[in-house]
Amino acid sequence: MADLLDLVRRHGETHADAGGFAQSAIPGFATVRATAPSGLNHDISRPLVCIVMQGSKRVTMGTQDFAFSAGDSLLIAADVPTISQITRASVVAPYLSIVLELDPAVLAGLVAEMDGESASTYAPVRVEPTDVEVAEAALRLLRLLNRPASLPVLQGQLIREMHYWLLAGRHGPAIRALGWHDSHAQRVARAVKLIRSEFAQPLPVERLAAVAGMSPSSFHQHFRAVTSLSPLQFQKRLRLIEARRLMLSAGVSASHAAFSVGYESVPQFTRDYGRLFGLPPVRDTRAARDRMLAAA
Repeated sequence: MADLLDLVRRHGETHADAGGFAQSAIPGFATVRATAPSGLNHDISRPLVCIVMQGSKRVTMGTQDFAFSAGDSLLIAADVPTISQITRASVVAPYLSIVLELDPAVLAGLVAEMDGESASTYAPVRVEPTDVEVAEAALRLLRLLNRPASLPVLQGQLIREMHYWLLAGRHGPAIRALGWHDSHAQRVARAVKLIRSEFAQPLPVERLAAVAGMSPSSFHQHFRAVTSLSPLQFQKRLRLIEARRLMLSAGVSASHAAFSVGYESVPQFTRDYGRLFGLPPVRDTRAARDRMLAAA
């Protein structure tokens, strides 16, 4: 859709930060713009859909590799660790995409109203062609950003409409578990929320299991099934990703970053960091800064 591409381009050019991310006035709704291929980005994303308008990207989860480009939508239907890379972008034809974080409360309300069975086992990461109705809903949301006085009145119903078309479309079966009342995905999500807010603190599995309303053994099994990691591995991954962010954005030392995210041993932090990112902290952050300067 030419109109949608044009609005995404203009929003990115006007609002994108140094990393190309342009958050909008609508919470959880943003655009991404890049004028060059990127390095590898490690993350544990919240459930979201990414609609690519121009350029190409690759996302890896475990041993699965997903390549997608303009006209495709990437769905991440659980808090899973991913490695992503923008593979095609230039100054003349930047990589452009729309990102919408999925709202479990909105999904729960829609699932309760829509006909259909409870969700079955699903792949947490998948790529499908973008449904026309989803693209049209995204277009209306972007147009609404140019009418700020209308945002408080209309953004809620337009966000709900976009969630509806996602549920009704190709990604629907994979999204449904997020909105199904008291599903394993919802229970695990409650524990994930606690880990995200207190990742720098010790978190006994018994406490996480209680938040999820499960026994420790059942919780451990379902947590790994949803996220692909154990609770301890998930917490460690969050710590390392946050430490890297602190070193890159705030320029703090590796030891300061390690203690800030909850590590008690700098050597252990360095070993874990190298296993995840492929280089020791100082060398990795130096290489990342060099890539950012080259792309500027």
